[in-house]
Amino acid sequence: MIRVGSIRLVLLVGVLVVSLSGCGCFYQSMRGEQAPPAPSAAVAKPGPSEVEKQVQAASALGKEGAAVSAVMLKDVHFDFDRYFIRPQDAEILKQDFSWVKANPGTRVRVEGNCDERGTVEYNLALGQKRADATKSYLVTLGADAALLNTVSYGKERPVDPGHNEAAWEKNRRAHLEPVK
Repeated sequence: MIRVGSIRLVLLVGVLVVSLSGCGCFYQSMRGEQAPPAPSAAVAKPGPSEVEKQVQAASALGKEGAAVSAVMLKDVHFDFDRYFIRPQDAEILKQDFSWVKANPGTRVRVEGNCDERGTVEYNLALGQKRADATKSYLVTLGADAALLNTVSYGKERPVDPGHNEAAWEKNRRAHLEPVK
């Protein structure tokens, strides 16, 4: 016969598991972070070359020349399985910060990305650490933390669809995107 005490214990454990399963999303929303949007079919395609991006940016400027989406902030890259800002990438972030400083009040989304290796969950967590490290560095330079939002895309948005070290190096990055 099953004892009443063991049934209560099982029910208590079940209630705890269900209630704690939502804590991650709650914590993420409290920090002002956003869940990554669902990947679209265009994600798997290789991105435009740097020259094509500049041509698109120039055509997006229009008459006033002030379109936020036309800004070309540079990506910072990371070593395999790491989220620390390297010295050469610190210099890139200093250049990006000068744009942020010149455009006060403009919101910037910091997108953390990974290469294709590893599980979806692991890469989402690593991408978030990369985005957070990038945001923290910009804040130490003087950027307003309230204007910097972080999001992790994990391995879902590669810039290079290749399956080799050269492609993986390009995909391990934090991308800064001005937001209207």
